[in-house]
Amino acid sequence: MEKKILVAIDGSVYSLNSIDYLIRLFSDDPHIFLHLYAVVSESGSGQNWMYDVDPHRQHTPLAERRRLTAEKFLRDAKARLLRNGFSEDRITFTAGITPAQSAAAIHMEACRGIYDALVVGRRGMGKAAEFFFGSVSAYLIDKCHELPLWIVDGEITSKRFLLAVHGKPESLMAADHLAFVAASLAESEILLYHSNVLFGSEQTASPEEFYPTWGKEWCDEYLDPENYLFYAHAQLLKDNGVDAKRIRQLPMHWNLNVSRDLIKQAASHKCGTIVMGRRSRESGKGIFGGVTDRTLGQAENLCLWLVG
Repeated sequence: MEKKILVAIDGSVYSLNSIDYLIRLFSDDPHIFLHLYAVVSESGSGQNWMYDVDPHRQHTPLAERRRLTAEKFLRDAKARLLRNGFSEDRITFTAGITPAQSAAAIHMEACRGIYDALVVGRRGMGKAAEFFFGSVSAYLIDKCHELPLWIVDGEITSKRFLLAVHGKPESLMAADHLAFVAASLAESEILLYHSNVLFGSEQTASPEEFYPTWGKEWCDEYLDPENYLFYAHAQLLKDNGVDAKRIRQLPMHWNLNVSRDLIKQAASHKCGTIVMGRRSRESGKGIFGGVTDRTLGQAENLCLWLVG
């Protein structure tokens, strides 16, 4: 089945990290198709007065020059993919000009419903820097819940995945997405891990919350709340084509900080990607943000797949 991935490109080393990540995972997978997308924002350009004196003008000269530069970045990214195993028919690209902010335009493109994931490179800024200077990745992490978001931080060489298991439907959705995209990656291994909180406890969702997506019959057979849904996650992976030999359950550890524990487990088991289900946009997070936010804040040389 064809899987189409939207890749945000800006010509920086961070977007090149995204390209290299995709090469390492998918260069030999004929089912993965990439659309490279670069967008130039006219917002705040200071040249919008030109539309008043020339209503037929489409874009400002500055924006048009930037669009041509963006096209060069896209051609360079495409050439890098072609040199490393991707075929011509698996790559398309678009350079656009938008009156909105660039991050908002990328989000709008992602929401058109033709993509299975959005990939963006992160500049590695901490939360304080993002607050003061803004960040495309920070905007998308906050706003983009319509499709899975892959955040690439640094250089990633491992094809091994760490699937963060917990007792909510969002976690099974993450397993479903992982299986859909990575089932054909014969060399990759998927490690299932549940981080046990030392103080407090996680409440597993009721079976009825899983019925709308997976059906009562499947849930009655495979949901295992007494085992943190490890069996259900593994079964969902297998149902979607992942060979059982590629799936391994890691022992649980007690910890004070789930996000730090996930990063530690990914490092100790040489995983290049952490796959996480996350709360919907409407769900509250608390004053310090959710586990997803804290994991993102600590990730280095990792890719995080955020689903939900």
